[in-house]
Amino acid sequence: MGVGALPIIAVPVDVRVNVELAEKAAADAIDEIVRILTDSSQKTAEKYRDMHSGAELERKLGRPAPVVSWEAIEGPDSLEEANAFFYDRGWTDGLPIIPPSEAAVKRMLSYTDRDPKEVIGKIPPRWGRATVERVAINAVMAGCLPQHLPLVLCATDILARPEFEIFSAQATTNPVAPMMLVNGPLARELQVNGSFNLLGPGWRSNASMGRAVRFVLVNIGGGVPGTTDKSIHGQPAKYTFCIAENEEETPWEPFHVERGFDRNVSTVTMVGAQAIHNVIVLDNRPQSTLEIAADAMCTVGVNTMYYGGRPTVVINPRLANYLARVGYSKNDVKKHLFDHARVPLSRFPVGTLPQLMQRRAHLDFSSPDSMIPVCDKPADINILVAGGGGTHVLYLPAFSGHCLPTTVPIALKDGTPVRSIEEFLTR
Repeated sequence: MGVGALPIIAVPVDVRVNVELAEKAAADAIDEIVRILTDSSQKTAEKYRDMHSGAELERKLGRPAPVVSWEAIEGPDSLEEANAFFYDRGWTDGLPIIPPSEAAVKRMLSYTDRDPKEVIGKIPPRWGRATVERVAINAVMAGCLPQHLPLVLCATDILARPEFEIFSAQATTNPVAPMMLVNGPLARELQVNGSFNLLGPGWRSNASMGRAVRFVLVNIGGGVPGTTDKSIHGQPAKYTFCIAENEEETPWEPFHVERGFDRNVSTVTMVGAQAIHNVIVLDNRPQSTLEIAADAMCTVGVNTMYYGGRPTVVINPRLANYLARVGYSKNDVKKHLFDHARVPLSRFPVGTLPQLMQRRAHLDFSSPDSMIPVCDKPADINILVAGGGGTHVLYLPAFSGHCLPTTVPIALKDGTPVRSIEEFLTR
């Protein structure tokens, strides 16, 4: 976690089981606590580095363990040396980065009216202080344009909010990643892709801003893969996960308007999502179209079925407009999905029932035929209109009740929403 001399004492007992057992386990740890408090910090660092499972994993992978240095870093002579330097310290995602020179960071900071030393918040699990300058450094590394910084700062603001609960997503075994959604005029001004291939390559704004968010989570928050980030498989969205909504082609109100913002206000929303599931829709009838999507939403292995949360359905514009023409509002779509995205209790393996009944205790478990919905109410389903026209719908299961959608306006320091990104230069 970047603090080599910080030892952690493991108390090998579930404290929920028995208070007396917990007290005994704590008492047994006293000798170790005394030893680490009286040894030199160097000896402690060496001991814990050697027994650190994350460091062992890094050695197996042939990659040095991350080391944070507080010393001034002299600029390497070449791009290759700079990338090797940063990679060896665990500060990259494995892909080449743009070295954050003083000049590059200064250019990045020109697009904010906030003080570089201002602390936006603390990012877990390291609880690193996300200053404006540190976010700018990571944005440079990710390949962002200076114009992207206000949006990355908004994303960081959300990540640091206690109510967003990013801690769970940073350390879970689940392949969850926070998705960055951009709405409003700035999405178009900055060419954030909300159309064909919006989750694929080819768009600098999407790729670099999503990547900057990941760097903030790793370099400031300490969510280091294989060390604190315990995702068993991970997912490509943990490299970058940033999209816009296709507001020009949606027949319904955009997502940020649904959440109370004016259509002309630009916003950033963060939401925790599992790996993306594609749904192919080959039946053009509206009811069966939604039932196909609903069926894909409620498999018994999806987190949302056990933990609730707010799953996201991304409908392509052609399908959305077809549904609107035959009389479906966005709320109608949500209700139809909610009514059909259900699984009978008998479908759940017996061993999963305690977890299900504990986490969703408010549901009806009185009969094997009781229908378990994918979430608690229709309003919990996020509907986005994005992508190109076609026969596909995307389903993004929720992580759980954590990392729920949180939206902030892109604004000046005094809270005034900006109409153009260039307003940051004329403040």
